[in-house]
Amino acid sequence: MDNNKNTTNARGSALIPFLVFILIYLGAGIILQAQGVEMAFYQFPAPVAILIAVIVAFVMFKGKTDDKLADFIKGCGDENILTMCFIYLFAGAFASVASAMGGVDATANLGLSIIPAHYITAGMFVISAFLAVSTGSSMGTIGAIGPIAITTADKAGLNMPLMVAAIIGGAMFGDNLSIISDTTIAATKTQGCEMRDKFKVNFFIALPAAIITFILLLILGRPETIVPLDKLDYNFIKVLPYIFVLVMAVLGLNVFMTLGSGIVIAGIIGIAYGDIAPLGFVQSIYSGFTGMTEIFLLSLMTGGLAYMVTKNGGLEWLLVKIKGLIKGEKSAQIGIAAIASVADMAVANNTVAIIITGPISKGICEEFHVDPRRSASLLDIWTCIFQGFIPYGAQVLLACSLTAEASTQISPLSLFPLLWYQQLLAVFTIISIFIPFADGIIKKRPWDYKNWKAKETAAK
Repeated sequence: MDNNKNTTNARGSALIPFLVFILIYLGAGIILQAQGVEMAFYQFPAPVAILIAVIVAFVMFKGKTDDKLADFIKGCGDENILTMCFIYLFAGAFASVASAMGGVDATANLGLSIIPAHYITAGMFVISAFLAVSTGSSMGTIGAIGPIAITTADKAGLNMPLMVAAIIGGAMFGDNLSIISDTTIAATKTQGCEMRDKFKVNFFIALPAAIITFILLLILGRPETIVPLDKLDYNFIKVLPYIFVLVMAVLGLNVFMTLGSGIVIAGIIGIAYGDIAPLGFVQSIYSGFTGMTEIFLLSLMTGGLAYMVTKNGGLEWLLVKIKGLIKGEKSAQIGIAAIASVADMAVANNTVAIIITGPISKGICEEFHVDPRRSASLLDIWTCIFQGFIPYGAQVLLACSLTAEASTQISPLSLFPLLWYQQLLAVFTIISIFIPFADGIIKKRPWDYKNWKAKETAAK
């Protein structure tokens, strides 16, 4: 995302379109939820809410309509936005084909036969975390693991909202720490530090939150009913697409190659066993694509609106206001956390939020002598916390949409109390600011501000 600072001065009024979207989408969902409407957050489609906000932006912002349209399209076409949108399509296709050929049921039954029912929810949290670290993609992880976890929860009588919250938490843990994640790359590049250093600081903050979440899931993730094992039939061959996806992820294969290969393997197995015809295979792929239409459109238009708002000074105004509250190093770290959080809530994309706030955070580091390894960690952590928490975020929407065919459908609002990993990560990150327990690498190799500043000046 291009943060163009030369076109306008900072203006708080430029944030109005985003406020319109949030008020319409959250307001409609909360009102309908209070009225007892089933799947309240899906009754007013998010793409329509964001479209209204885009129209407000076109009316509000000055300039020719053609110029504003060009800005909107430029934001929609941002590399990070389009990458995320194509992950939606691949994840939807993989889930659809695997389900059509019986892979989801087979994998769920195999998991139930091996893993004691009391540990399944905690196990899915660990598997999601492992896959996300390997692929660097929370969306790809939720798309691959979600169907298995949801079907397993149905069969074992598990708490469905807790299961969905567990896979989201695991996916955000991995996305936050993976060295091939867009968020890690953006955070380290904008702050001028090494990925391995940021990882070490980040890991010691995230690990306690993950361990406590795992323990809570072990204790509270018990099934309401137990399905007898003699009813759990499965064909191991139909499990192979998921094993392949997991192995390829461990080997570091690109997320598109991983999911794409999984789609082909699932199709071949389905055709060989007569579960789907060749024409049915391609129809399942398309069905998976269309199942992601809402999330695809929402992300695309959010990217366009984010660029328009940024260009017209909305986020810059917000960042300047927050920066004015900073008094010292610790409050500077809180300021970095705040601007990253607010930006992610505004644009609903953690990579874009980091790119927007990265230069401001770097300026805060220079002025208040915050170690850039810590600022990179804070940027990545707080955008991941809110990206895995806001009800209109892609990760939450994708996970909830995968429950459409389950016996219990989940709305984003119902997940709030159960997103334990994100909440615990926030707590441990705040503690780390005042009690720097995760700063071993920083203490061992203190930040040389003068040398860093000299390199920055020379680079310019």
